[in-house]
Amino acid sequence: MKVTAKKNEQVANLIFATIYPHYLNRLVKNGRTKEELDQVITWFTGFDQDTLQTLIDDKVTYRTFFEKANIHKNAHMIKGVVCGYRIEEIEDEFELYKQSRQMEKLIDELARGRKMEKILRRE
Repeated sequence: MKVTAKKNEQVANLIFATIYPHYLNRLVKNGRTKEELDQVITWFTGFDQDTLQTLIDDKVTYRTFFEKANIHKNAHMIKGVVCGYRIEEIEDEFELYKQSRQMEKLIDELARGRKMEKILRRE
């Protein structure tokens, strides 16, 4: 599937704090923890725990969330399909959408029981 400007804008305007509980509920159902979720998000974004919590409390949009993030240098290693979109084929003009799908891919892997050392890509 191809990303459109409309789809990119829809994701950009989502409130991270409204999506975070859905990530957490999915992981808890699969035997994972909030600490593991936060570890994955902090690895990907460069946020520390306090900053992550502040962004949740402030109800920032995905646009603000990813603008403030310092995306991990190994994020290019996150590949695969999420919600019908092949991450590595998402055009550079839709960087925010790509980053949101990369983060979701990491969370999917966590939910499926993949080991943390595999999720947190190392070269």
